[in-house]
Amino acid sequence: MLVPLSPILSGPPAASIDDVVRVMTAIDTALAPTDGLWWFNHLYLQVTLNVRTAMTATAFNDAAFLERLDIVFANMYFDAVAAGEGDAGAAPPAWRPLLAARTAADLHPLQFALAGMNAHINRDLPVALVATCRELGLDLGEGSPEHADFERVDALLAQVERRVKSSYLTGWLAWVDRLVHRFRRIDDVVAMWDVDRARDAAWTNAQALWALGDEPSLAGEYLLALDRMVGFAGRGLLVPADSWLLELGRRLSRRRRWL
Repeated sequence: MLVPLSPILSGPPAASIDDVVRVMTAIDTALAPTDGLWWFNHLYLQVTLNVRTAMTATAFNDAAFLERLDIVFANMYFDAVAAGEGDAGAAPPAWRPLLAARTAADLHPLQFALAGMNAHINRDLPVALVATCRELGLDLGEGSPEHADFERVDALLAQVERRVKSSYLTGWLAWVDRLVHRFRRIDDVVAMWDVDRARDAAWTNAQALWALGDEPSLAGEYLLALDRMVGFAGRGLLVPADSWLLELGRRLSRRRRWL
């Protein structure tokens, strides 16, 4: 039985990073680790706490841009979860695989975490970038101070992601990871992408949406296509664990024939 999140998500949108942390902490407390959404939210909370610390400890070109982007970005996550609360099909297509699989017992925590990252970075981040730049009167040029700040955050996010992913590699997945590290790491198989490439692609997709600003119908079609493609990738990330083991067995069998 899923814990309802509407009491947490029905309030006004987050208006500060502290608001974002408060909402994520409430979700973290309300959900149990048996809920797949908990694993993504837990990772996202750790990333947000690290970003909040970096905002005060690092000299960015445009800290106001980064702070507003983080707020707009997080609100998109909250909106997606709220939309899919009673029916995962009512959420944006990118989010549907994770929200529909929240109670699946045959999925590993890392799969849930990566499926959420896939939806949030690949689908939501381009939209958040465009919305934030329009609100602040900025543009999405690759040589802009904002783009430089965006790339500086990549290293921080990648570091947190690696640390949290390592903590999720427990049980059978840790055993498999050790078993196959000589020819392919299982977490890389599950990931199917990395955070740096995902954020680079998000900036490019944001530029495309920005360029289509005078063609709202075409921009909508572009976003829908992106949304569906990200959802397709999400379904791949959420293939049940037993299927990963079967595939691993086939790979090991093929490899032994050549030893």
